[in-house]
Amino acid sequence: MLLTLLKVTFFFAVVLAAALGAMYLAEHGEPLLVQFNGVEYTLGPVQAAIAAVVALFLAWLAVQVLRLVLAFLRFLAGDRTAIHRYFDRTRERRGYQALAEGMLAVASGEGRLAQDHAKRAAKYLDQPHLTNLLAAQAAETAGDATHAEQVYRAMLADNRTRFVGIRGLMQQRLVMGDTETALRLAEKAYAIKPTNAGLQDTLLTLQTRAHDWKGARSTLKDKRKQGALPKDVAIRRDAVLALQEASEVLAHGNSISAREAAISANKASPDLVPAAVLAARSYLAQKDTRNASRLLQKAWGAQPHPSLAAAYAEIVPDETPAQRMRRFEDLIRQNPDHEESRLLRAELALAAEDFPAARRALGDIADTHPTVRSIAIMAAVERGSGADDSVVRGWLARAMNASRGPQWVCDNCHNIMAEWSPVCDSCHGFDTLTWREPPVDSRMAMAGNGVEMLPLIVGRPRHAPDTAGAHEDQTLAEVSPSLPAPKPQRPAPRPVRPGMVERDSDYEPSSTVTHREKPADRKPRREVARAEPSAPGMTGPERQAPDAQAAAAGAVPQPSVDPAPAAAEAPTVVTVEVINPAAGEPPVRPDVEPLTSPGQEMR
Repeated sequence: MLLTLLKVTFFFAVVLAAALGAMYLAEHGEPLLVQFNGVEYTLGPVQAAIAAVVALFLAWLAVQVLRLVLAFLRFLAGDRTAIHRYFDRTRERRGYQALAEGMLAVASGEGRLAQDHAKRAAKYLDQPHLTNLLAAQAAETAGDATHAEQVYRAMLADNRTRFVGIRGLMQQRLVMGDTETALRLAEKAYAIKPTNAGLQDTLLTLQTRAHDWKGARSTLKDKRKQGALPKDVAIRRDAVLALQEASEVLAHGNSISAREAAISANKASPDLVPAAVLAARSYLAQKDTRNASRLLQKAWGAQPHPSLAAAYAEIVPDETPAQRMRRFEDLIRQNPDHEESRLLRAELALAAEDFPAARRALGDIADTHPTVRSIAIMAAVERGSGADDSVVRGWLARAMNASRGPQWVCDNCHNIMAEWSPVCDSCHGFDTLTWREPPVDSRMAMAGNGVEMLPLIVGRPRHAPDTAGAHEDQTLAEVSPSLPAPKPQRPAPRPVRPGMVERDSDYEPSSTVTHREKPADRKPRREVARAEPSAPGMTGPERQAPDAQAAAAGAVPQPSVDPAPAAAEAPTVVTVEVINPAAGEPPVRPDVEPLTSPGQEMR
């Protein structure tokens, strides 16, 4: 705004000065006498000024004509002239336009169109470091890996594009799965630009996948120096790499170096459980039980883990259960309220056959956070306390769909691994495994959880009287509280014992009719006599018939069927007689034996 005002003011000042000067010359100026070829010309002041301006213009015009003539002569001689510069500017404008359109085509995913624009840009522009880059990206977008590789190899000859070419070839090898060649290319690219953050991450990942722990530690050290990683994260990852390096050194037989590396890794990251276990075993190999105990107790205070308890048990392997329980108090005292500490105390009490102490140590974990481990401990406590078999089987039945508890789970892909590793087997992420409970998969939630098997597993109490039906219902509700209340879906069923499932034989016999006429009453050819079976947790005589063994195995007794009569008989009738079972008939799985409604007929 101010600059525009100054320009306008200067213009008016120049016009005003010229007008005043012309007026002054017109009033006071002397005439100008010009003689040319014997002729005298008299010019006034204004006329003289105009004549001067015209003379200057003619001189400028003459100079321009002379320059044009000289340029034309140089053009004929083959020298670059303004005409060349004009055409060069035109080609450059078209080239940059094609380059911009090609970049837009690459961004929009139009590979073929981007390749066409890249060819036009290479035709009009003499800048291969730009046009080759566009050509490589366009070829990758179009899926032409061969042409892209050729362009990347051509970029290696120019120092300005050498890093881009090596990185492009590395990315191609990664896509192809050739990690060995990609690692060598990454190392070359890292030597050119060691400060590239993306290349550092790629190189570190490739080094860990190739088990080059020494090179990975060097790359991690450079990242820490450049401030690309927080200090605590860099220290932990260096401890992870040192631990894995110590493990491989130990596998090759160099135990002294492995011990030193393991102890160093544990000092750098005390909460790293595998490092603590390996360092403790290194102390045990040196007969240094005091430092091993102190190290494991410190690690237990940071992160309780079953591997730490196993290593702590190796300190004194031949002690009695009571002695071990007293010695483990020093370990449990480091983190007494943790769930792992309570489970460990309960397991030690079970080993010492102190079942009341095991029940007190376990508390309500089996109810508030049921896992396979806690439920198994509770079942062992019930068994050791002399509880009924149905109670023990009830606890074991709950373990069918219980969580397995904390495991080594990848934070990136939720992959579950049996043992700790610095690299995930699924996504190849580095230092992504944490000891936690995995999330519930939706497929597992939708699948069958085995609750329908609970009546077969639980049974009924061994010494309960047959008349105490209400007491049996209450016992079954306590043993398997997750069972829904049964809803009668068929009319007038016979009484069924608690823990059993209704059978087809609890209803009236059904017949299958193959003719529209009502069949005549026919007597079955054989009668099937059944004795009362004996199931686990039930009273009754022992079955001796072969059908009893089949029923105990979950099979369905085959009914007697009359063979078809001769062709001369008018209606062909097949009567199926269902034998009414005794009161103690073993339970039937509804998902195995189909249920038929009473009086159902098939025509």
